[in-house]
Amino acid sequence: MALLVIIIFVVGYLAIVFEHPLRLDKTVPALLLGVLTWTFLSLGFNSGGLEIIDAHDHIFNLSHGVEEAHHGFVNALLHHLGKTAEILVFLIGAMTIVEIIDLHRGFEVLKGWIKTKKKSKLLWIIGIIAFILSAIIDNLTATIVLVTLLRKIIKNKDHRIWYAAMVVIAANAGGAWSPIGDVTTTMLWIGGKTSAFGLVSELVLPSVVCFIVPFFIASRMDVFKGDIVVDATEDEEVEKLLSSKTMLFLGLGAIVFVPIFKTVTHLPPYMGMMLGLGVVWMVSEYIHPEEDFSEERKHLYSPHTALSRIEMSSILFFLGILLGVGALETLVTHGVGTLRYLAESLQAVVPNQNIVIILLGYVSAIIDNVPLVAATMGMYEHPLDDALWHFIAYSAGTGGSMIIIGSAAGVAAMGMEKINFIWYLKKVSWLAMVGFLVGAAVFLLMH
Repeated sequence: MALLVIIIFVVGYLAIVFEHPLRLDKTVPALLLGVLTWTFLSLGFNSGGLEIIDAHDHIFNLSHGVEEAHHGFVNALLHHLGKTAEILVFLIGAMTIVEIIDLHRGFEVLKGWIKTKKKSKLLWIIGIIAFILSAIIDNLTATIVLVTLLRKIIKNKDHRIWYAAMVVIAANAGGAWSPIGDVTTTMLWIGGKTSAFGLVSELVLPSVVCFIVPFFIASRMDVFKGDIVVDATEDEEVEKLLSSKTMLFLGLGAIVFVPIFKTVTHLPPYMGMMLGLGVVWMVSEYIHPEEDFSEERKHLYSPHTALSRIEMSSILFFLGILLGVGALETLVTHGVGTLRYLAESLQAVVPNQNIVIILLGYVSAIIDNVPLVAATMGMYEHPLDDALWHFIAYSAGTGGSMIIIGSAAGVAAMGMEKINFIWYLKKVSWLAMVGFLVGAAVFLLMH
C-alpha cells in the first residue's frame, strides 16, 4: 500500500509536468493526487499495513490501540491541512488586493514613469520596475502588469517579446528575495523555515546580481540598441479615475505591511494579509473613482468583482499538491517520513548539499517549483534561517527563468505574447542561466 501511495503521487506529478501535451489543467491531477494519496494512506493505515508519523515525530500504528491511532491520523491530517490553509488564505488575500488595485487602474500609473526613447534605457527601466514590483505583489502579477504596459509602449511585436522575456528574468529574480514575492518564498516563510528579515538580508544581493548580469549583457546586444517611439502620455481613461494612485499605493502598502505586522505581533502572516485586505476593501467602498460617480457604476470597482477575478484554479492546485506532499511526509519509510528518508538517501549519494540545490534550480526550470519546494520542506529538518532554506528559495525562484515554461511568470508572458518555446531557448535561456549561476556563486561566497 505504501508503494501505491508513492506511485499515485509520482503519476499525478508527471501529469502536472506534462499538462500541455495532455491538454489537462494541472489543477485536476493536483487535486486527485492530494485526495488519493491520503485515501490510500488511510486505507493502509486502518488495515494495519502502514505506519504514520506526525509533526512531533510520534509514530502511530494500530498496535497503539484503534482509538489512539485514529486520533493520531486525524491530527496529522489536520496539521497538514492547517499549514496548507495558512498559505491559501494568504494568497487569496494578496490576489484580492492586487485585483482591487487593477479595478481602479492603479498599475496604469506606472506607464507615466516611462518616458525614454532609448531601447537600452527602456530595458533597464522596465527591468527595475519588474524587479521591485515582483518583490511586493509577486512575480506572476508583476509580469502580467509589465507585459500589459509594454503592449501600450512598444507596438512592434518582434521587439516587444525581447522585453517581455527579460521581464521574466527580472520578475523571478525580484520575487526570490521577498517573503511575498513568490509562492515558494511565501511557503518557506509561512512554514517557519525562513524569517522575512533573513530572506531579504541573505538573498537580496544574489538576486540583484541574478537580475543585473543578464540585463547588462542584453543591453549591449544589437536588439536593444537605438531608439524606439514611446507613447508616454497618460491614458485618457486613467485621467478620469481619481482613485488610481490612492489604491495603488494603499494596496502595495498593505501588502508590504504584512511582514512588519508579523514581526510586531508574532501572529501568522495571513492575519496581517487579512488586516490589509480589510483596510483596502473599506477604502474602496467609500472612495470615488470618477468625478460623476453614481451607485449604478459602483459595481465596476467593487471588491466583490475583484474576488470573482482571482484564480481559484491556482488556489485549488496549491491545495492538492500541498496535501499530496503532506501525505508523503506522513507516510513512514524505514522509521522516518518518506520525504525525510528521500533526503537522507540523496545526501548519501551526493554529500554536497549545495550541488543538490543548484541541480534543484535546473529541475525547477522543467518542473513546477511549488511541489519541488514543498517536497524539500518535508525532506530537511534544518533550523529557521539556515542557509539551506535561503539557497533553496533562490534556486527554485530564479532557476525557472532558464526555460519559458519553468515559472508562472514565464508561462504568463508566453501566453500573453505568444512567445515561441524554441525562440526563448535559443535567445534568452543562456542569459537566464548566466544570471542564475553568477547569483548562486555570490550566495555561496557569502557563506
